[in-house]
Amino acid sequence: MADFLLIAACTILAMVALAMFLVMRGPVDADRMMAVQLLGTGGIAVVLLAGSATGQSAVIDVALVLALLAAFAGLAFVKAGSPAQSSDAGDGQ
Repeated sequence: MADFLLIAACTILAMVALAMFLVMRGPVDADRMMAVQLLGTGGIAVVLLAGSATGQSAVIDVALVLALLAAFAGLAFVKAGSPAQSSDAGDGQ
């Protein structure tokens, strides 16, 4: 079972490496952001699969940190892309 988990982790790692190509070459910013989200998700999967295969339980903390970083990256992208609202926009004038 450990061999299968390591093979699955290596396969996901290969897909994440392909996503790096999109990060560098994505035609629009949204494509790059989706590739970064794929990197975060793939990194979490690789860490958890490798941790399960080797029997290490501390990898859950690393996976949680990666999940938080991916979520914050998505929030920062959305926040940077949204138009700024001025404080007097609700005055009706």
